[in-house]
Amino acid sequence: MGPGPGEAALPSAACEAALPAEPALVRRPRHFAALDLGTNNCRLLIARPAPGGFQVVDAFSRVVRLGEGLIETGRLSEAAMDRAIAALAVCAEKLSRRPLVEVRSVATEACRRAENGAAFVARVYAETGLALDVISPSEEARLAVLGCQTLIDNDARQTLVFDIGGGSTEVVLLERAGDDPRAWRRLADAGLGDELRMRGWVSIPWGVVSLAETERGDPGTVTGRLEAFFRMKGRVVRHLAELRRVADRNLQLLGASGTVTTLASLLLGQAHYNRRQVDGSWSDSDRLRDLGHRLAALSPAERSAVPGIGRDRADLVVAGAAILEALLDVSRAPRIRVADRGLREGILRSMLARSGRIARLA
Repeated sequence: MGPGPGEAALPSAACEAALPAEPALVRRPRHFAALDLGTNNCRLLIARPAPGGFQVVDAFSRVVRLGEGLIETGRLSEAAMDRAIAALAVCAEKLSRRPLVEVRSVATEACRRAENGAAFVARVYAETGLALDVISPSEEARLAVLGCQTLIDNDARQTLVFDIGGGSTEVVLLERAGDDPRAWRRLADAGLGDELRMRGWVSIPWGVVSLAETERGDPGTVTGRLEAFFRMKGRVVRHLAELRRVADRNLQLLGASGTVTTLASLLLGQAHYNRRQVDGSWSDSDRLRDLGHRLAALSPAERSAVPGIGRDRADLVVAGAAILEALLDVSRAPRIRVADRGLREGILRSMLARSGRIARLA
């Protein structure tokens, strides 16, 4: 029987044998993937090598609040684990569509802290086939730095790189190499270059989810809300004493997180978030402080109505602003560099460097 309408005749085995081999130029590209299951979000990037780095071909992000209630119970709740599993199943399906060279899936503070974190990781593998690597705070900080290193100012002697997460905040103080290299610890990965050293590092055990849960309920007054804001800030400040001791007061600030990008987007007046305008932009430090205070003074309903925040971020953005203000106090820097990149990008760059797909990450 011949082909039906609109169908092409399939070649016979003899014809197939006569066909030329597929040219190398049309072979399917090979991809790398990085998955980050955090305390608040599940995020995936799939990319292929490109000159100087990589090109993203697919991405996924969903708020799962895996760490919801963790501070009180010490455990991941069934509802939170179910939300995370549902998001991870979407990621697994996306990964199954691509020819992959390497995949790395990491989990951070919620799984580090939870009593049932290991059992959850086993469940994830059983139900989705994804093998989560629960990384240490130091590894998380290192990867975050690698992810946004191209935004580091070449003229800055010191740069404070921070990533405000859902359950913790990773902060790294980088310094240009000087006369006494023994004063620094080299970052244990290719790509940062010999001129950069780690001058200090701290993992603050507060992120937007865990910190917000310390101030439950709306005080009902502007004064009460601002007092809650400064109590949250105080919980963060006490972890920064050592960094303040070794940091220049005029260092560069480089912030990577949903908090920083959301506030930067609001300062830019964006009705809808535009990553191209936000990533790599500069935000005025004093304007960020003022915006944080204004948002903290609003009721949850009023914050939810602010374009770019919405219900999901209404409580978290105040906790994030409190963390950000504590970090701004480390420096006199009049502005901050904004990075819409971080852990996932760091994972990708690390994999590409190891694979030899790019000789050096600039």
